[in-house]
Amino acid sequence: MRYNYSQGLIKGNVHSLESFGLVDGPGVRYVVFLQGCALRCKYCHNPETWSVEGGSSWTARQLFDKVYRFKDYWRDNGGITVSGGEPLLQLAFLTEFFALAKEKNIHTAIDTAGQPFSKDDQWLERFSNLMELTDLVILDIKEWSSEKHRSLTGMGNDNIKDMAVWLSEHGKDMWIRHVLVPGLTDDEEDLKNIGEFISTLKTVKKVEILPYHAFGVPKWEKLGIDYELGDKQVPTKEEIERAEKLIKAH
Repeated sequence: MRYNYSQGLIKGNVHSLESFGLVDGPGVRYVVFLQGCALRCKYCHNPETWSVEGGSSWTARQLFDKVYRFKDYWRDNGGITVSGGEPLLQLAFLTEFFALAKEKNIHTAIDTAGQPFSKDDQWLERFSNLMELTDLVILDIKEWSSEKHRSLTGMGNDNIKDMAVWLSEHGKDMWIRHVLVPGLTDDEEDLKNIGEFISTLKTVKKVEILPYHAFGVPKWEKLGIDYELGDKQVPTKEEIERAEKLIKAH
């Protein structure tokens, strides 16, 4: 299929590239990390992606031509995943990039926290255009209550829940992820509420509990940012299994 918006001339700000991703969607993925994110997650392992500045500038065509060289790794079950930062901050660039991918029948996925989602008519039209070219959305649900989400990330999450509902209503496949931080994002009632919410969504294909880790701490230190979770431990196997049971109980 040919798409009208696949000239590939729009420029995007790219943080980094990973040619052999195994956990960012089905199969082997080429993962593109875009620059810029409005959230300030306390456990973020890529704080250097927060600023919209930095990274390197690519046109969608330049980036696709580079990525496409690795097509032999993907075979029939892999593809391209765009992550961040927050990829939905660069809708126009991402749409052109995915249009080029779809001309080659490549599976496309977006790894997002959903924060930019808006019901504004103009924004939603642009988002809908992108979703026509997107096979899978990997969506983070970081907390259940908007208040706790604001404490964790600096912003509420009502619009993120709205995005999950929109995706479900429009038949878009989703993977849902939740980062488990002992003593922070492991409240029993919150996990049950997340699970109940997921059960109302019609297109969720996979639910993942991601264990907290502190691999990003050196980046925070390099940037001179205070890391508040220094006393948090990696969750145990039992804690992960408990969270999985609570979320998947519905």
